Amino acid sequence: MTVRYFGIRHHGPGCARSLLRALQDFAPELVLVEGPPEGEALLPFVLAPGMRPPVALLSHCPDESRLAVYHPFAEFSPEWQALRWAAQQGVPLRFIDLPLVHGLALEKARREAELEAAEASEDAAAPQASDPLDWLAHAAGYADGEAWWNHRVEEGSDGEDLFAAINEAMCALRAEWSETRRGEHAQRREALREAFMRQCVRAAQKEGHARIAVVCGAWHLGGLQGPATAKADAALLKGLPKLKVQSTWVPWTYRHLAAASGYGAGVQAPGWYEHLWQCGQSGAPRSVGWLSRVARLMRERDLDCSSAHLIEAARLADALAALRERPAPGLEELHEACRTVLTLGDETVLRFIHTELVVGDRLGAVPSDVPTVPLQRDLEQAQKSLRLKPEATQKTLDLDLRNANDLARSQLLHRLNLLGLDWGSLAKVGRSSRGTFHELWTLQWQPEYALALIEASQWGQTVAQAASARVLDRCARAEGLEELSALVDQVLLAQLPEATAAAAAALEARAALTGDTPQLLAALAPLANVYRYGNVRQTDAALVGHVLDSLILRAAISLPLACSALDDAAADALRKLLLGAHAAVGLREGEAQTRSWQQALAQLGRSRAAHQLLQGVATRLLLDAGVWASEEVAQAIALQLSSGAEPARAAAWLDGFLNRNAVVLLHDAKVWRLVDDWLAGLSEAHFVSVLPLVRRSFAAFEAGERRDLAQRAAQGGQPQAPIAIAPAWDEARAALALPLLRQLLGVNA
Repeated sequence: MTVRYFGIRHHGPGCARSLLRALQDFAPELVLVEGPPEGEALLPFVLAPGMRPPVALLSHCPDESRLAVYHPFAEFSPEWQALRWAAQQGVPLRFIDLPLVHGLALEKARREAELEAAEASEDAAAPQASDPLDWLAHAAGYADGEAWWNHRVEEGSDGEDLFAAINEAMCALRAEWSETRRGEHAQRREALREAFMRQCVRAAQKEGHARIAVVCGAWHLGGLQGPATAKADAALLKGLPKLKVQSTWVPWTYRHLAAASGYGAGVQAPGWYEHLWQCGQSGAPRSVGWLSRVARLMRERDLDCSSAHLIEAARLADALAALRERPAPGLEELHEACRTVLTLGDETVLRFIHTELVVGDRLGAVPSDVPTVPLQRDLEQAQKSLRLKPEATQKTLDLDLRNANDLARSQLLHRLNLLGLDWGSLAKVGRSSRGTFHELWTLQWQPEYALALIEASQWGQTVAQAASARVLDRCARAEGLEELSALVDQVLLAQLPEATAAAAAALEARAALTGDTPQLLAALAPLANVYRYGNVRQTDAALVGHVLDSLILRAAISLPLACSALDDAAADALRKLLLGAHAAVGLREGEAQTRSWQQALAQLGRSRAAHQLLQGVATRLLLDAGVWASEEVAQAIALQLSSGAEPARAAAWLDGFLNRNAVVLLHDAKVWRLVDDWLAGLSEAHFVSVLPLVRRSFAAFEAGERRDLAQRAAQGGQPQAPIAIAPAWDEARAALALPLLRQLLGVNA
């Protein structure tokens, strides 16, 4: 009975090549792989036609979906090649890592313990984990363990003695390594994992298999072949907590496989590793293939890259590899050659090469019959019928809402956003875009959306059902009118009638009970947008009309009182809400609502208790709407800017009246004269105190407006008379266009 241990690096192409050859030579009767036992039921899908790595085993707790773990596999992952080899040869295969029913339960306990001890351990320093491979790397003259392993194993030549050398090095390193370098939880977790793996190996031996292959992370070699007894391992594993766990296959991406994404067993260059794997399988030179891909990317961006450049880059890469005593150029040598020859030392030009080639943008796929939640199936069907393919790269989608398919796409993306799955984000929002038939979306699919769909499945089995149920929950939890108002807008765009009615009813009920004027004002703008532009997006916005009317009436009644007894900061905050609410009332265009709102503004403009900033804003809005004549406004200006008025209060009123717009000063001579007289009548002390406030108001004007104001001041306040220029009219030349115009308009001569 023979047991052979093959220590590998997760996602290492060199290890994968050597492992395939070793399995072929050893011909094991049973293959044991470090992986979650819960995933064994999904192993038949490894050879399915629709399975295309990178993929991941997603295991989660149904009762607490935030407890989840991914086990990714790429085409060049040794474990993936072991799974495929065993399936192709008909050899039994088992996962032997600690079951996740225990692992996730331990993780839950750890999180709860850390949460309870967060304040007590605030000053405690966490153990600093380091890479034990750094020791071997430094002894060999490398900067770190990553570079050493990469050059020696993944980019190096294959050999029959590779796994024996790895075994010897790792066991020696493990014997000298101090476990105190890691935290207590990490030490216990590793001890439990290795104890369970040893138990699995012992069980396989008892079953009488003559040749057993064990594929595990290289670091575990010392622990799996250690002196621990079966009795000690059983005692260590006794009484572990449990949680219910479910597993499925999900697509993965190279970006999430990279170490930069935070994945613990990630690699820095998954795209480069794929290239190494493919070259190892085909026997093609790695330098030529890589440089040709670099050249294609550069030429797509109109960057100079000739055949002569590539020849020189290949020669330089080979020379660098020879100088460093390496059998073939690695990624470092090829990068240096590209930087030197192709970009003349400009590192910034090579950033897109790192993103698209070194890391890569590949997104995997799983067969359609992989077990998953009904919500994910519904989304996949919608993606297929609407021709919305999930992709790892970011792309822009311009939707014409007059088209039925594009409208359905928009509704799907809005529904997913309601579920917290932001596959698409609106790149063009605001009132200026709502009146159009277009929506501009930015799409980028993320693998973690699979877990988000599992979490969202508690709300329903279809996207529409789940989004509607989620809206009802948000309505019950919403804290303010503005949030509810925005939610009504989102639900209407998602075309969810039942949820829209529920959200509108919740908004109306909450508005009837609130006396918070800022909330009432903030809620008007989203509802007005829905009412005004609902027909453009084919949504039934009429049902929010009466809610909007009641909000306008309540806001108008409470506005004058809410503007009293405010400090400057509160008044400035309310000013923004007031302007937004005024624009919303203008979108409603209802006679009764407009009259109520204008009456509230008039009361605010005449109120002596209101803050002067808000009084000025109300006066300006009434002037622009034609409700107050210029004579009435002139009286208000004369009163507020009189010599007896406190300069700071007068400056605040002027700031509100000007409303960051110089048009009234430029075109109304009476307003100009009143403001000019007020400034000229200030004493020196008062002028010095009011100057910063007035300067702040004028600083908000456009540069062109300030220039026109300066020119008018230089002319003594008189507006510059326009210069009449007689048009140069040539009747004979104008007559030449008449025949063509008649033809275009269909008019007979």
